[in-house]
Amino acid sequence: MDPTTAMYVAQGIHGLAYGMVLFLVASGLNIIFGMMGILNLAHASFFMLSGYFCYQFLSLTGNFWLALLLAPLVTAGFGVLLERFFLRRVHAFGHMGELILTVGVSLVIMAGVKIFWGTESLPVKMPPILSGLVMIAGLDYPIYRLFIIALALVVLVFMTLLLYKTRLGKIVQAAVSDAGMVNALGINLPLVFMIVFGVGTWLAGVAGVAIAPILTVFPGLADQMGMDAFVVVVTGGFGSLLGAFIVSIIFGLLSSYGVQFLSQLAPLLMFIFMALVLAIRPMGLFGERE
Repeated sequence: MDPTTAMYVAQGIHGLAYGMVLFLVASGLNIIFGMMGILNLAHASFFMLSGYFCYQFLSLTGNFWLALLLAPLVTAGFGVLLERFFLRRVHAFGHMGELILTVGVSLVIMAGVKIFWGTESLPVKMPPILSGLVMIAGLDYPIYRLFIIALALVVLVFMTLLLYKTRLGKIVQAAVSDAGMVNALGINLPLVFMIVFGVGTWLAGVAGVAIAPILTVFPGLADQMGMDAFVVVVTGGFGSLLGAFIVSIIFGLLSSYGVQFLSQLAPLLMFIFMALVLAIRPMGLFGERE
């Protein structure tokens, strides 16, 4: 393979890996914001918090796979507590109440990680089996980034089955359309929404663990990812898992190739793309008109 082609392939896989991490964060936000209508500005902070939990579990056990299992679950537990004891109480005040509360929660999480873990970047060691290189079309590429791509695809299949092939998914879809009717059927909607909020937070937790060995863990980890995730949800369409997946890949590739060829414009490319999409389809690529 000639050097130019190798460079294109490498940048493409880099972009695909970042897009998959972005999808993991955005899919959870899409469920919470797009389906439940909850404006959760603390979502990216849970993503960051899971990275710290991963670091802590890895320090205690030395087992990355155990950290990958436990850190998102603990993060989801915090999400469930947030929904049950705080968000449910301010939901009657609309998005303004949710906005104020979740911004406050994100600030508390930020202060908490600085108190417990400090402000320095903390390295997270990837498992030896994923730390090597694999040859793709004559190009050596990190196995761990391929693992991230595979992990995101597994999560996509899991979420698709959960939302479209299970009773819980059918209840959530029905509740989005007509919550009053679902509640009249005797279904415990608060419990359902609490579970869905926990699943959305768990997705952010999985992304936090996945990205930790690449970016390390530091207090500012949530900032850029949070903005990117919101842009993905808006551009892909509220409540559309497919939209979040496709737009995440597009944004990952725009970021990767943009840094390589349009370094000064790279931070703006996804916003330009979003503006073009919303100018043509205000509801997003796969959003539905109400």
